[in-house]
Amino acid sequence: MKLDTALETAPMNQTEAKRRKHTWLKDLIRDKWLYYMLLPGIAYFVIFKYIPMYGILMAFQDYKPHLGYSGSPWVGFKHFERFFSEPLFWGLFRNTVLLALYNIVFFFPMPIILALMMNEVRREKFKRFVQTLVYIPHFVSWVVVVGIFYILLTTENGVLNELLFRLTGEKIAFLMEPEWFRTMIVTQSIWKEVGWGTIIFLAALAGVDLQLYEAARMDGAGRWRQLWHITLPAISSTIVILFILRLGNFLDAGFEHIFLMLAPTNREVGEVFDTYVYMKGLEQGQYSYSAAVGLFKSTVGLLLVLGSNWLAKRFGQEGVY
Repeated sequence: MKLDTALETAPMNQTEAKRRKHTWLKDLIRDKWLYYMLLPGIAYFVIFKYIPMYGILMAFQDYKPHLGYSGSPWVGFKHFERFFSEPLFWGLFRNTVLLALYNIVFFFPMPIILALMMNEVRREKFKRFVQTLVYIPHFVSWVVVVGIFYILLTTENGVLNELLFRLTGEKIAFLMEPEWFRTMIVTQSIWKEVGWGTIIFLAALAGVDLQLYEAARMDGAGRWRQLWHITLPAISSTIVILFILRLGNFLDAGFEHIFLMLAPTNREVGEVFDTYVYMKGLEQGQYSYSAAVGLFKSTVGLLLVLGSNWLAKRFGQEGVY
């Protein structure tokens, strides 16, 4: 009985497989230009993201450039043990985690708040003007951003410091004192990237059904009620996905930004994993050791993404995958 059923099912499965294959090929031919448009993106990730992952091997080797990957001796977890036993490790970890937490607490909500505010603007010309205005800083390099803040805050003829001196008779060394370092980093990140971060949230807000707002107004709901019960739930999945992706870069403080802001007086609170890797890898030529530090960062980011995605699914959200 079971054998007869299996024999009857086999041709059906083969027919179904052929039909699916035919449908897939038909769809591929029909949408070939769309797939062609994917090729540059695929090539970018293969060349600049996946192929360089081969370099992870040097974290487990005593890598010598003249010997290459195949000739360099294997040392196992030697570099990781050295890194975790370094006196600087906990200082680097504290500085990096604190900056990451500052960015999540203060920077991450700002694009959401700005997008919600811009969504309430009804004059399209003014809305477009504001959007353009807040997008522009994204295209300015960190060198220029730090230079602008230097001109504003330096104690030697800095605009804001001169104003502060006239009001209080004192100047504050914002760029040199350690207690101002993290505040400066987060402030510059917000000024430069908050406008660009609103793009995805504005796109999500554009997809909210306007009939929901009309029904809410008929029920007597004001702006705050509509925001809390319609707008935020509508974009909650977008917020969760971007938050999970943000956690993947939790320990990436941003090398260029931090490096430009570092000074001998604030290095104690400003030295992070990114600048440490640069110092050990490029300045001192300790390639294997710096690769181990970078791999540690990436592993932490991967674990945070997996954990946060699992939690998101447990709480009924879609998650990243």
